[in-house]
Amino acid sequence: MLKIKNVQKSFGDIIALSEVSFDVDDGEFVFITGPSGAGKTTLIRLILREILPDQGEIWLDETDITKLKVNAVPEFRQQVGVVFQDFKVLPEQTLRENIEIALAVINLQKAQWNERVEQVMDLVGLADRADLFPAQLSGGELQRTSLARALVVDPKIILADEPTGNLDWETADAMMELFEKINKKGKTIVMATHHKGIVDKMKKKVIRLGKGKIKKSENESDKKESTKDEKIKK
Repeated sequence: MLKIKNVQKSFGDIIALSEVSFDVDDGEFVFITGPSGAGKTTLIRLILREILPDQGEIWLDETDITKLKVNAVPEFRQQVGVVFQDFKVLPEQTLRENIEIALAVINLQKAQWNERVEQVMDLVGLADRADLFPAQLSGGELQRTSLARALVVDPKIILADEPTGNLDWETADAMMELFEKINKKGKTIVMATHHKGIVDKMKKKVIRLGKGKIKKSENESDKKESTKDEKIKK
């Protein structure tokens, strides 16, 4: 599904990422964690092809997106759903209209819009909010709108950059339950977050970044602990 190979990225003298490599399998839910400045958002922007690495490869299925021509990038992005911390909804558009914008971008026939929008609004629990404007919605509802907009194009992968950063714990917890539900339906999710409570509770694969490098993954930690236990038993 997604392969990151020896990716490096610098901004001037600041090394944002250095020799980062990992794989994400189809249907997997992966957390990218680390303190502010660790490189989480840079990595999300690279996968979305907003910026290019100085070195390395980024593969989505059979395509190295670092080699895409500029005019091919919009088509590639139709395969990726994105959920941001600050929602990025249009204030002058209703919830329904905000979701429909994503369908307009991929040039889906209007005859198919209503069914798709109704499905995702039901999934995220906003069917009764369809005609409200962003100013009439809570933070949690705005984030659900953002998620619905990401889902409506039926993406191969969902990228989420600190999606609970502006939410209280109870709302964030409910939002993560929704991400879990979507993942169980088969969607691949890569989420950048520094929220340790969420990461610990969800018990998913974890890629830990520190100063632009991978420190260790949760799987590696588990293997080490398992090896220690075996030695003790012997």
